[in-house]
Amino acid sequence: MTLPSAWAWLIAGLVLVGAETLAPGVFLVWLGIAALLTGVLDWAFDLSWQAAGVIFALLAVLSVLVGRVLTRGDTDAPPWLGRGEALVGRTFTLDRPITDGAGRIRVGDSVWRVVGPDLPAGAAVRAARLDGATLVVEAAG
Repeated sequence: MTLPSAWAWLIAGLVLVGAETLAPGVFLVWLGIAALLTGVLDWAFDLSWQAAGVIFALLAVLSVLVGRVLTRGDTDAPPWLGRGEALVGRTFTLDRPITDGAGRIRVGDSVWRVVGPDLPAGAAVRAARLDGATLVVEAAG
């Protein structure tokens, strides 16, 4: 049994999961889970380093795909739309006022630049379209 190798995978998994708390983005946790599972499999089946590496790669891809499904968010948009396109048509509250045609909204854990008519902070806006990485908004009403 290659216990040091199993421990290395388990420690790497814990480090990746811990790093997620320092730099949240819901990505490292899935790689950490893959590393933890690889460590358990390495401990149980005494895998070679090559086999452990292949298993980790497969589990990493699988766990990231499962993670994407689980963290899809509250959008009812079709899965083929990108994140920005999925926001079009939804209503949001301005974090900061739109001044000189530009402002910001918060969507989940991210902040989006918006352009549209000057409006005060707290105003409701509807995303009309996506222009690059900027949402074009209009007053909701």
